[in-house]
Amino acid sequence: MSGSGAQGPNDNDGTERIAAIVIHDVAPATWPQCEALLGMVDALGAPPVTLLVVPHFHRGVHARESRAFVDALGARVARGDELALHGYYHADDAPPPRSLREFVARRVLTRSEGEFAAIADAEARERLASGIALFAEQRWPLAGFVPPAWQLNDATRRALDGAAHPFAYVPVRAGIHRLPGWQLEPTANLCYSPDSGWRRAMSRALIGREWRRAGTRRLMRLSLHPLDARFAEVVAHWRALIERALTERRPVTKREAMA
Repeated sequence: MSGSGAQGPNDNDGTERIAAIVIHDVAPATWPQCEALLGMVDALGAPPVTLLVVPHFHRGVHARESRAFVDALGARVARGDELALHGYYHADDAPPPRSLREFVARRVLTRSEGEFAAIADAEARERLASGIALFAEQRWPLAGFVPPAWQLNDATRRALDGAAHPFAYVPVRAGIHRLPGWQLEPTANLCYSPDSGWRRAMSRALIGREWRRAGTRRLMRLSLHPLDARFAEVVAHWRALIERALTERRPVTKREAMA
């Protein structure tokens, strides 16, 4: 057993230790990179994966416009993977930030990807409804809404509470909310920011810290992004992390984790 402080699949209190492998930003434009990451995961024993689908990623090709993409996702569902709704455009087009803190959160840390960070009520309701409609049209089971960059404002919470579809969970960076009560379960969350050398080095350090903290958490989230697939060293690190996680925890989808 590794030196992470883990007690094996179950902690001393009997709580089962589980891990959710999550692929973010799944869309026709990113599917080649997503397939590369899925191939790496499948080679480690094909554990269940949660795929976060963006219906109209950056307003490019809509998911329903790519038959190959829709068929590929259908095949992943058939093998036991989960699809979750990951925003709608995955782009923050709300009014500009009004404070330095908001600017850092919405422009620096998330590179204007936090679509639901400062959205208005009507727009939040409309985008949620459009995403729900896509899932219903394709007959994809839907339990989770994952706000891009894990940012959501009060308008989004109201829209989720009033949505026609009953969502079961909403993750944020530090944990996952169970709906309808919005109870937050803290989780470990491993994630890369790989697009420069210093960011990759910082990510490795933060992942190491998060892994050590994971010993006190029932659920570990391994949050992969399409950009990760462009860097061999990042993919190799993910492979090692997932392999290690699978020796210490049972792999689950987020839907199963929050059931």
